[in-house]
Amino acid sequence: MPRLCKPAMTAPEYIITVEETLEFAQKAHAGKEQLPLALRLIRNTGVKKRHIVQPIEQTLRHPGFEERNRIYEIESKKRTPAVIEQALVNADLRARDIDAIIYVSCTGFMMPSLTAWLINKMGLRHDTRQIPIAQLGCAAGGAAINRAHDFCVAHPGSNVLIVSCELCSLCYQPEADDIGSLLSDGLFGDAVAAAVVRGIGGVGIELERNASYLIPNTEDWISYAVKDTGFHFQLDRRVPGTMEPLAPVLRELAKDHSWDAGKLDFYIVHAGGPRILDDLAKFLEVDRDVFRHSWSTLSEYGNIASAVVLEAARRLFEEDALAPGATGLIAGFGPGITAEMALGTWGADVAQNAA
Repeated sequence: MPRLCKPAMTAPEYIITVEETLEFAQKAHAGKEQLPLALRLIRNTGVKKRHIVQPIEQTLRHPGFEERNRIYEIESKKRTPAVIEQALVNADLRARDIDAIIYVSCTGFMMPSLTAWLINKMGLRHDTRQIPIAQLGCAAGGAAINRAHDFCVAHPGSNVLIVSCELCSLCYQPEADDIGSLLSDGLFGDAVAAAVVRGIGGVGIELERNASYLIPNTEDWISYAVKDTGFHFQLDRRVPGTMEPLAPVLRELAKDHSWDAGKLDFYIVHAGGPRILDDLAKFLEVDRDVFRHSWSTLSEYGNIASAVVLEAARRLFEEDALAPGATGLIAGFGPGITAEMALGTWGADVAQNAA
């Protein structure tokens, strides 16, 4: 079965703490009626610090959508190669062993996709399939794993490279002062992550089953308003409550696989915020500590969008090795409202050396 190997992740060198975030918000939006609520929400995110791609002084200015997208292209090309190289090492593969590349990002736009540049830059074969995913937001990390799984099933023996580049700080809108915007300004961080799904061999999570689910009539709950100034993040107040309808979907997926979603050995879940994780623990009837990798990612990096599930998975690999056959769940949530879910077991066969 296809196997998700250990991911690699890097975060930019510039750091902003929650204390600094609160200070900047108070200065920029002093006297606004909604500011006290926004500050309370930011304090309750569980985020201690975030990494951003530019110094905070530059982040707080808006040079225009064109310039921001130019920065996105420069920084994505600067930061993705090293992460990809580490992911290939983790999978015991070389660039020419990759058959498809899935690139996920919702924080900048390029055409052709960065996949074309990566194929040329990283020495991937020129017949490598390109699968860019741009509009699934935070759910795209789970979607990428699932589409890699599907590709490997359809093309036995193939290897798929997943790359997530989320530079959320480039979407900061200094003039926006609605609650959703103010909360997102204190929640999202920047990161680049990569992982390989091997069709044969490797060490990691053996992907057995995947599924997608869209909560009906919620497509405007998480969205972008695309304006002259770029992407304006919009968040409905009902989003934190979405785990109540999604938890039964996760339970049903596990049940169809003869598993109990509340009795698995590991959980890799998107860290959209503390309410998401606490509610999912409640409705799956598990201890919140089973989401410790997601909690740690949220605390140390903030919500890094599609990169969350890859970073949380990396932390799982860093722990003591799981017993072969240990069962687990991967889930990403995002716009739609969309859930991308996967079930897998820990596999540790001896990897074949790359030819």
